[in-house]
Amino acid sequence: MSDTTRYIGLITAPGYPNEIGARLQNELPSLLDYYVKEEIDWKIDYLEDPLLGGGANSKEVLEATKKKKEDKEWDYAVCLTDIPLFIGNRMIVAEANEEEDIALISMPSFGSTLMIRRLRESIMQLVNEMYYGSSEESRERSALRIESKRSKHKGIDVNDSKNLMTNRFFGWLSPLKRETPKDEVEGYIDVRFTVARRGSISIRLLAGMVRANRPWSLFPAFMKILIIAFATGSYALVFPTLWLLSEHYTIFRMCLLTVFSIIAMTIWIILIHRLWERKRDQNNNYTRKLYNATTFLTLLITVCIYYVMLFCLFLVGVFVFIPMGMLEDQLTGTPGLSNYFYIAWIAASVATVIGALGTALEDEDVVLNATYGYRQRKRQEQLREKRENVEDKENESLTK
Repeated sequence: MSDTTRYIGLITAPGYPNEIGARLQNELPSLLDYYVKEEIDWKIDYLEDPLLGGGANSKEVLEATKKKKEDKEWDYAVCLTDIPLFIGNRMIVAEANEEEDIALISMPSFGSTLMIRRLRESIMQLVNEMYYGSSEESRERSALRIESKRSKHKGIDVNDSKNLMTNRFFGWLSPLKRETPKDEVEGYIDVRFTVARRGSISIRLLAGMVRANRPWSLFPAFMKILIIAFATGSYALVFPTLWLLSEHYTIFRMCLLTVFSIIAMTIWIILIHRLWERKRDQNNNYTRKLYNATTFLTLLITVCIYYVMLFCLFLVGVFVFIPMGMLEDQLTGTPGLSNYFYIAWIAASVATVIGALGTALEDEDVVLNATYGYRQRKRQEQLREKRENVEDKENESLTK
């Protein structure tokens, strides 16, 4: 390895963090030239680890990151975890240990917008902290370099050696606090960025967790329900009941039926697949509420996507199955295209309630993996199995 080459490992959990890590792998080298040091040839390695984030606190995540760094012989390692991390009543955004050259970023703390930009800037800052150091003297030395790099680079204008990100609105809405713990209890880190846990922070964290769940990726698990619901609704289309309802239902009633059907289906899925976190599953009350809210919103978005697709299918079916002449015979007024629209709308709501509520999802694992509590328990079980296998091998070698 050349003295002027530095390898940085990006470690992510499978799923959405995985996609982000793959993209950053191509973007970071030139940014690190700009913000850390041009004389170094920055190489970015990328790795996903399904066990990453199994720890309940940041120290355990950093220890796992350190081990992976040593195994891969990287110079620096940055963990992009999809798990929200807390210390007291504060939410951890990022941490770094300059002695071990390891860092972590809690992606849900960024919210659901400008994710790539915030990650780029955060990784640049953390590598800068690990390269130059986190002390006041080291930050001053880094500031001299930043002062010589005032020009913008790919939309990033870093002007402070102590800021994790440069987004002004983000900083105004929820200002980050930079900490450099010195006590023995927190000696495993040199710098930490946190934000106070307030109502607005909870909303942003919730949005970030929902995005990390990628609600759109759950839709394939809904295919069985979609087929059953469409078959049920299509059978109902040939009878005039829905036609008459389309003439008498108001927009308010139809919207109310839509909301009821979507929420009912969401709650049914949570109940039948036991997705709700209980006290015995998660002792921390705040975390349990956060996980449950994330599960509900993730499924709600997925069900909304399902409902829109079901409506589109019924809209086509209405035009195919119902001639305009038959509508004229059944309705008191003069029918038009709006009646077709309303019939499809009612059919989608009714089919969701009647045809889908009694059906479990086709691929339960897909849905379970979209819940934070299940992912955490699964990772912890895998970690325990891995440790037991290592211990068994050690015991076997001792007995030989």
